[in-house]
Amino acid sequence: MVKRMFLVPDPGRLRLRGATRAVLGVGLAVALGALTGHSLTAVITGGLAAMLALFTVTDVTVRGQAATTALLPAAGFPVLALAAGLHDVPLVRDAAFLAVAGLGVYARRWGPRGHALGVFAFMTFFVAQFLHTVPAQLPGLYSAVALALLASSAVRFGLWCYERRQPPPAPPALPAGSGLVRTTTRQAIQVTVAGGFALVVGQVLSEGRWYWAVGAAWWIFVNTSSRGETLVRGFRRILGTVVGIAAGLLLALPLHGAVAPTAVLVAVCVFAIFYTAPVSYTWMMLAVTLMVALLYGLLGVLDPSLLALRLAETGVGALGAALAVTFVLPVTTHAATNAWIERAVHCVHGCTTTAARRLSGDENADPAPLAAELELLLGRVRLSLGPLVHPLSPLRARKARARQVIALLDDCAREVRGLAAVAADPDASHDARLAAACRRVEAAVHALLEPAARPPKAAVDAVDAIDSVSAPPHHPAAEAALTHLHGLEQALVDLAAPLRTSPRAPLVPA
Repeated sequence: MVKRMFLVPDPGRLRLRGATRAVLGVGLAVALGALTGHSLTAVITGGLAAMLALFTVTDVTVRGQAATTALLPAAGFPVLALAAGLHDVPLVRDAAFLAVAGLGVYARRWGPRGHALGVFAFMTFFVAQFLHTVPAQLPGLYSAVALALLASSAVRFGLWCYERRQPPPAPPALPAGSGLVRTTTRQAIQVTVAGGFALVVGQVLSEGRWYWAVGAAWWIFVNTSSRGETLVRGFRRILGTVVGIAAGLLLALPLHGAVAPTAVLVAVCVFAIFYTAPVSYTWMMLAVTLMVALLYGLLGVLDPSLLALRLAETGVGALGAALAVTFVLPVTTHAATNAWIERAVHCVHGCTTTAARRLSGDENADPAPLAAELELLLGRVRLSLGPLVHPLSPLRARKARARQVIALLDDCAREVRGLAAVAADPDASHDARLAAACRRVEAAVHALLEPAARPPKAAVDAVDAIDSVSAPPHHPAAEAALTHLHGLEQALVDLAAPLRTSPRAPLVPA
């Protein structure tokens, strides 16, 4: 499993760059906090703030990232003051925590910036519980967080700003809708219910560490859009926590809070969190759990019973999330999956037409951004189909269909990448067969998404006639483009079987 994790493709080494930059940014933030005389709790708070800023701020442009980072204190400082002020008023504190949790999820309706500010606000309240913050500590914590954000920003926007040379594509999002149709509204209600359950049961387990259950419930909802995704994410969180606790017993406990080796292992955990997060929630949770154990070691409170309590609280949070997504305004896996697949198929069509324009001489047409967007969309499709292809899923027929859909969409992505590479060839020349092949791809898209709106037979016959014309040798780029277009057409045609037949019917191999 370890080998497979490090063999996952990393286009442009973005995961490696992001993880390395995170270690530098968080390390600088912690070092400056320590050198400026801040307390250990303030240094830890600053380090976590730097990590959150690097992890959650995902605006498309560098300017947008800088603006969101600058707004983080506006979201976090009032919440930190609120949490500290309510430290000795448990009932009001609990109600405020649930309100911050719900609003933090609701803020996702405003895109990446809303998501980042919501996460930062929630985690600020969480950290205040973790460190038992009181009002007298606020000045030191504020200065530590501000210094940490400046340090991490210096690394992100100054020392190592690779996005300026290779801006990331915009993260995909489904149509928002309104009212309770909007996924963020439903999830805000679900998170509040799940958090309330986790808070009550978590306090029964522990009056001092109950917040772990609320945190577990809240984070399970991040980057999910359906009931199935949330349930699988909860399972993976528990699995990662179990393995992380074992690692904590083997690595963190024997250190007894020794600063130097603990700092090295925390740096390794930060790298692992950023490197594994895009591809494995289980591995990320392993790293998070080990890092938490190491921080508890620094604070001098780590023991096996504390790690066991963390596992129990995580289980409570996962149970709360499962109950909420099952019984409170559920969003079915089927509905979410179909929406993401439709987005991916439309993106395939957009890539095809843009590449055709580029091959016909339009220098302003660039399919590369659309190809990158398709990769993100396919990631969302895989996440949405995750519950169906999970090893523990008992739905064999649906599992087979989900695997076939993923395989065919991967074929589409491979052909689109090849087509985009061909279109980038400055010597590629126009070929009448390319236009015909693109029309065939368009017809396949319409037949897949709108089966009742098939193109007229005469139009298809005309395309066939152009496509089959015997022609003299053409430019190699045109021949390669035709190969990719034919591959796209076939993959789209084959997708009709798993998408347009009953999930319970026997699946006929393509």
